[in-house]
Amino acid sequence: MSDFDTDNLHGFDDEQLPPSRSQVKREMEALQELGKRITELRPDQQAQVPMDERLANAVAEMRRISSHGARKRQLQFIGKLMRTADAEAIREAVDRFDSASAAHNQLFHALEQWRERLISGDNDVLQAYIEEHPQVDVQHLRQLVRNAKKERDQNKPPAQARKLFRYLREISERD
Repeated sequence: MSDFDTDNLHGFDDEQLPPSRSQVKREMEALQELGKRITELRPDQQAQVPMDERLANAVAEMRRISSHGARKRQLQFIGKLMRTADAEAIREAVDRFDSASAAHNQLFHALEQWRERLISGDNDVLQAYIEEHPQVDVQHLRQLVRNAKKERDQNKPPAQARKLFRYLREISERD
């Protein structure tokens, strides 16, 4: 480095320096990878990810593309659109659906706990769930809980308990 460059850098903190080209490239690749994770979600899950219209259209277009090269270019385009998007909000939404993420596991365990409380509890537990999730179909929920309790009392395989869990998961995805 010349004396001019060295002198110029001494007055700056690390925060004031522009990011290196390598750092910019790593950030762009991370955004592209996040875009890839969005494309791997089911359409109903993609609808719950906070994206602007251009990004949503680019993700939807990805389903139509079959050529490897075209898919790669489309992922690069999605990565480019991700630069202006709220990547943190998108990452949180995608993590809710990613079975390997801690957020997904936490949601899954909470749903399992609700299911167990509903099956082994009384009407107070059911009422608490209904108050927490007012959009629930109360009659359908009561029927599922009743069937799961009956199934447990008869020592049958937990088919009705699984149906109840699926319904609770569906309700949580609507929230």
